[in-house]
Amino acid sequence: MTYLNNFKNLEIILITIFCFVDDFVKAIANSIKYSFKKPSKNKPPIKKYNIGFSELISLCVFKFFTGHNNWKAFYNFIKTYHKNDFSNLPDYSNFIKSKNKLSFFSMIILSYLMKFFKSNTTIKDLKLTDSTKLKVCENKREFTHKVCKRIAQKAKSSMGWFYGFKLHIICNKLMQILNFTITSGNTDDRKGLEKIWNNIFGMIIADAGYVGKNWINKAKNLGKHLFTAVRANMKKIMTSAQHKLLKLRQNVETVFSVLKLRMGIETTLPRSPFGYFAHYIWCLTAYQINQYFKYFYKKRLGNKPFLA
Repeated sequence: MTYLNNFKNLEIILITIFCFVDDFVKAIANSIKYSFKKPSKNKPPIKKYNIGFSELISLCVFKFFTGHNNWKAFYNFIKTYHKNDFSNLPDYSNFIKSKNKLSFFSMIILSYLMKFFKSNTTIKDLKLTDSTKLKVCENKREFTHKVCKRIAQKAKSSMGWFYGFKLHIICNKLMQILNFTITSGNTDDRKGLEKIWNNIFGMIIADAGYVGKNWINKAKNLGKHLFTAVRANMKKIMTSAQHKLLKLRQNVETVFSVLKLRMGIETTLPRSPFGYFAHYIWCLTAYQINQYFKYFYKKRLGNKPFLA
């Protein structure tokens, strides 16, 4: 389907995102003023841009709903099809710098949405946890990769060896992310879970990578019940009820599938560690905004917008 055939749908998405972001900015950040880098005395003046704070944030979120696999293609797309809407759009270099700098505000939105989903998830509701790889380069380029040197690490997942980071999440059965963390690739899944389960109680379902008597006891002492699958070499019989619970864990795999295949969280293109983490945060924010509207529309109107 070409963009022109899908123009109305994308335009509705962009307007909806802008309304949400603009209301959020007005509610908690009226005092924040964002401007592009001013020219120094030793350099000639540069063109001034008057694009708004909310517009920039909305564009950074909107990128993950258009299907573009890199920021350059998305920027050209906006310049071509939304030239009149964003006539004061900065050049590509300033746009990327602004995107990276604004990731701190994206984190504020993301934290608010996680808090909102936690408040609507009770102790009786099931929580699901897992981790997924975020490679920063192909394996054959591991020794020549300089951008994330000494930050990213080589590790082995169920899909094979990779060089990069790990994304750890806890979500509910509605696939709303309750908390997350990003660690180096060789971090133990259980240590990643320990960083994000502090304010989450009730049953947490995990795969066999989280097996460990000490960890189950630690979770119990903190008011949680860590229920894990069993490894192939373990002699343990599972009841049909336990098997059904473990099947629900597939929902967290769906979250990773949306983040990677539809929204493109895994990338090898950024040219700084800050660029990598800014990309991850913007993608997670876009996913959570989509989940927020799914929740809102399903509860109020019975519809599922965007990526449903």
